[in-house]
Amino acid sequence: MSQPARTSAPFRVEHIGSFVRPAYLLEAARQSAVRAIDPSAYRSVQDRAIEDIVRFQESLGLSSITDGEFRRRGWSAGFIDAVSGFGIRDDGVMRSLAFRSESVTLGAFPSPYAAARLRRTRPIVADDLRFLQKVVTRGIPKVTIAAPDVMHYFLGPNAVDPAVYPNIEEYFDDLAGILREEIAELAAAGCRFLQLDDTALPCNCDPRAREEVRQRGDDPDSLTDRYVKLINQSLAGRPRALRAGMHLCRGNLKGMWMAEGGYEPIAEKLFKEIAVDAYFLEYDTERAGDFRPLRWLPQGKLAVLGLVSTKTPQLESADDLLRRLDEAARYVPMERLCISPQCGFSSAGGGGQVLTMDDVRRKIDLLQEVALKAWGANL
Repeated sequence: MSQPARTSAPFRVEHIGSFVRPAYLLEAARQSAVRAIDPSAYRSVQDRAIEDIVRFQESLGLSSITDGEFRRRGWSAGFIDAVSGFGIRDDGVMRSLAFRSESVTLGAFPSPYAAARLRRTRPIVADDLRFLQKVVTRGIPKVTIAAPDVMHYFLGPNAVDPAVYPNIEEYFDDLAGILREEIAELAAAGCRFLQLDDTALPCNCDPRAREEVRQRGDDPDSLTDRYVKLINQSLAGRPRALRAGMHLCRGNLKGMWMAEGGYEPIAEKLFKEIAVDAYFLEYDTERAGDFRPLRWLPQGKLAVLGLVSTKTPQLESADDLLRRLDEAARYVPMERLCISPQCGFSSAGGGGQVLTMDDVRRKIDLLQEVALKAWGANL
């Protein structure tokens, strides 16, 4: 049965935000790192790359348009680079969440911690939005930003210097305040679509990670409660005209992942309590579990199902995707479902990506094809 086209975000076909960086942008980044080109020249190259990726998205008929996250070193770097006070440490990083593939396991990556009192020194993504608004000719500009709980979960008690934040609640309050400032600036700039990217809550579904959380002295369910509060504190004051989504990811690094486990341990609180309009949910492999947790999704909220993988160039079957949509519709009506890739096409910067831009085009074309069959519309 044909469903009505959506007139506000999220749309029937969505994407997560990042795209494969072109070779000329990677080369400019390398030159900038060794100061072979000045900042203005590097920014001009970024501008060109963003204009190109916007035209690419528009050519595919996408209704939400990002800048590809081309001004960032990686998906969370926009937040970290715009806030003073962060250091990097690997002491206390959760070892159960090392990146892995079917054949390779990497060590756990260092994580940011509060070495000094946090302070937002410049816009995190508001300036990026202003440039994006100038170059988008159709569709809605979307901005993506790391969720605040990412700055705590992977280090836990080691996420702060106790001499700087003797009470962890002060740290959470500062994180929420920084995001409220940013969201207020985004709203003033006319932002209509914001996406929080969260790896903390979905990793808190992994049985091994939950056990490691207990061993370090935290309770995983209490952490979920506190993170729900933190995210809602960050979104407090958001105008209703600014649609907010939340992307949940178990890690995405050039074909690798960190965590496994369905959404059930967090589902009720995630869906019923967090003050967002939609959830972008990883669902491309069995590592994400089944669709039963969607039963907690309340009226008025949407689920964007990440059924297409960005971890492999292999193209999924349209029939399989339609079958999986039917399975999800047992728990959420079709009119409250959308589809997307499970993550960004290039959440980590640099070369060595597993997808080419031809692969990206084929995967988005597939999503459009499935949406037309499932809803009679790709909007």
